[in-house]
Amino acid sequence: MGVIRKKNIAKIENQYVQQREKAGIAESRKRKLLFRRLAVFALFASVISYLMISTYISQSAALEKKQVEKEQLEQKLASLQKKQEILDEEIVKLNDDEYIAKLARKEYFLSEKNEIIFNLPKEKKDSQDSPY
Repeated sequence: MGVIRKKNIAKIENQYVQQREKAGIAESRKRKLLFRRLAVFALFASVISYLMISTYISQSAALEKKQVEKEQLEQKLASLQKKQEILDEEIVKLNDDEYIAKLARKEYFLSEKNEIIFNLPKEKKDSQDSPY
């Protein structure tokens, strides 16, 4: 009995059976359409998610880069402000005649009346030359 025999079974052909077959066919079509819609929705959602994540990552990297650049510029600004203060002080000093005279005597070896200038050699800071 290894061979399976097909049995000839007669179908009932009435209106109820035809309605059930049509309902079954309609149900299978609805399932196929639902599956296709869900597949398209999942594909669309995954594409949107990928775009959002990639945008987030690129913006995070750009933001981090801008923050590093901002810190560097703030440091540069602080150093420039210190330099500005020094230059402002220098301007105030250069408006003083005594400071200009002192600067001229120091830089250009100019002297006042009855003043003698001595050039002293620069001292070395080596411990060998020092007696102490």
